Amino acid sequence: MSGMASRTERIEARIDPDSAERIRYASTLERTSVSGFMVAAAAEKAERVIAEHAYTSVPSDYFDRLLESLDAPAEPMPELAAAARREQDRPRFRRA
Repeated sequence: MSGMASRTERIEARIDPDSAERIRYASTLERTSVSGFMVAAAAEKAERVIAEHAYTSVPSDYFDRLLESLDAPAEPMPELAAAARREQDRPRFRRA
């Protein structure tokens, strides 16, 4: 997040007194405003959550089996071939 971005949006939150005190104390330790501290913390958390959802992790043996199955020759599927032929044989209409 750029510090140069225009700040036009507002987000409000209600929190319990203990959390508010901890946030105020932490912002003092960081030598920043409470608002700045909260925005930075929320933005950091948002980036982590987005990154966690951007990728799918699987065990290596599962991934190896997946690659093996993708590399294996295709097995004929007569039902699928018949459906494709039927679709090819359907009349097509063109717009005038």
